[in-house]
Amino acid sequence: MKEFYNHVNLKLYYISTLIIIALMVSGLIIGGTHYNVPELGYILHFVLVTVLSVLLLIYPERETRVFRMIIILLGSAYFYTLFFLYPEIWSTYIFLCFIPASSIVFFDSKLFYFSFLFNGLLLILTFSYIIFIDQGSLYPYLHKDLLSNIINLIASQVTLFLIFYISFNRIKKQQLYYEQLQQAERIKMTGQLTAAVAHEIRNPLTVVKGFLQFYKEDISINNSTKNNFTLMIDELNTAEHVISQFLTLAKPDRDQKLEKVDVKDVLQSVTGLLNSYGMLNDNRIVINVEEDCYIAVNKIEFKQLVINLIKNAIEASNVGKSVSVIANRIEGFIEIKIIDEGSGMSEAEVKSLGTPFYSLKSKGTGLGLMICFNIVEKYDGKIQYNSAKGKGTTVTIRFSAANDQ
Repeated sequence: MKEFYNHVNLKLYYISTLIIIALMVSGLIIGGTHYNVPELGYILHFVLVTVLSVLLLIYPERETRVFRMIIILLGSAYFYTLFFLYPEIWSTYIFLCFIPASSIVFFDSKLFYFSFLFNGLLLILTFSYIIFIDQGSLYPYLHKDLLSNIINLIASQVTLFLIFYISFNRIKKQQLYYEQLQQAERIKMTGQLTAAVAHEIRNPLTVVKGFLQFYKEDISINNSTKNNFTLMIDELNTAEHVISQFLTLAKPDRDQKLEKVDVKDVLQSVTGLLNSYGMLNDNRIVINVEEDCYIAVNKIEFKQLVINLIKNAIEASNVGKSVSVIANRIEGFIEIKIIDEGSGMSEAEVKSLGTPFYSLKSKGTGLGLMICFNIVEKYDGKIQYNSAKGKGTTVTIRFSAANDQ
């Protein structure tokens, strides 16, 4: 169905584009009747029509911001060429007022503001020319009632700005709502799957844990071996907690008791644990944490969160590069930053993070990062990724400080 709508939209685009090209060519032909011999202005008109026609036809294959900006600039040049080339045709003035409207169809706020400000500057220069140089010679319909025309011009620009602002924000909200619905559906599906898998894993873990506890109490086994049993039981308890966390994807436990956690203590513990992992590729973990940074969370879940994120940073880092872990207090919040010097991610890849079964690793499932997002959301925190290709990635986590809750 999506492919069908894409096909229909593309077909409508080409039909509209061909109509626009036909209108531009008609204007070019009619404009040619004003000249016995083609002049420089008419040649410029011809060149602009030709180049704009080609750009509009190949645009669906070149949907980039730079390409859109080129179309807007050439479109502006085309309309201003008509205005100065055919001063007796008053309707060309209307096109100047609505040049920023062309950028609205691209659904790009930066392009609209650029077009809006750029056209505003050109309009100021145009009216300065009409007032001080032309003085009503070529444009009497504008000069005769100059104040009214300027007021109408300003009103048209304000109207365009309001139309864009209202429609852009409304579409953004609808897009966000649609993405939330999709994410909720994915979480529901993933939760049901992980709940089934986690249930099957928990049973053999319970059996193994029971036998270890039994042998731990055996007086015939020496203390050194019992210490190993204790360590294995602790690791099984951790595994059981991770499985329980998977189950929260299906049924979140929001009534869990919170505890006051020292962020510095947890980060030092985790980095100490992962240092040897980082050394495999000569990656060093550099930690810089302020004192008295406390948050109200479940300690095991918070530890699981930072382990996943730091481990991801190590795996993303280039050989020999360091991973920085920074935590400080900012206006009632504890902010933790994990910075790597890896290859970075594109904007589209960043937006897809946290999505079930989406991973940039060859053998990744995306569930680990999804659980990280789930933990942060559970404690009303915020997680943000800032990344660019070739410039590494910065993950920022923010929780309310425990002392301020």
